[in-house]
Amino acid sequence: MPESAIIVGAGASNGVGGALARQFASQGLHAIIAGRTEEKVQKIAEEISADGGSAEGVRVDVTSEEDQDALFALAAERGPIGAVLYNAGNNAIIPFEQLDAKTLEDFWRVGCFGAFLTAKRAIPVLRDQGKGSLFFTGASGSMRGKPNFAHFASMKAGLRMLAQSLAREFGPHGVHVAHFVIDGVIDGDMVRSRFGEFLEQLGEDGCLRPEAIAEAFWHVHIQHRSAWTHELDLRPFKENW
Repeated sequence: MPESAIIVGAGASNGVGGALARQFASQGLHAIIAGRTEEKVQKIAEEISADGGSAEGVRVDVTSEEDQDALFALAAERGPIGAVLYNAGNNAIIPFEQLDAKTLEDFWRVGCFGAFLTAKRAIPVLRDQGKGSLFFTGASGSMRGKPNFAHFASMKAGLRMLAQSLAREFGPHGVHVAHFVIDGVIDGDMVRSRFGEFLEQLGEDGCLRPEAIAEAFWHVHIQHRSAWTHELDLRPFKENW
């Protein structure tokens, strides 16, 4: 059986999660696409199948231990796991004085706690295999906190430290843990629905394309273990950084 790639946190077909699923499926892996909206993940799976790839969609709440258990039980039935890609997260502009405890916790649970739950289930499998990738979609907010983004920066900083700890602990066991710092605006449905006018101002060259991000994930996945990348930053060539 082919190896599986588990994409945790997929929504719109033209988002990063969908692009990751298509990229890894195009290379012969079976894509298990997990997201909170069943219709969306099924749509991505159907598109991949129509193009000749192998994929299935699964509704998963990343903050639910029961859902995560069911996801990895399904993956175990499909055979060896080649890659686990944690892509769940959200963003919003929230001034600190308007930020309440529940909102902060909600961001953390999806962006960091969910990653912990995924890693708890992925690591034993990949370690026992002696190979496999565990990748996290991060952000430049993990390295610098900006005004009105305390919730986002704290969530992403926690995710980054989780990835570093896992890489140092399980890299020697053959598990390739990597953290991708996305530095810029991603051109996808979620951003268009919330910040459409800003996206138009940036123009096509001012945004990251989901398929280009997915290609970067793939290239890191196939690296020889003598030259692994742990952290990679990605940004448009026009980005002011």
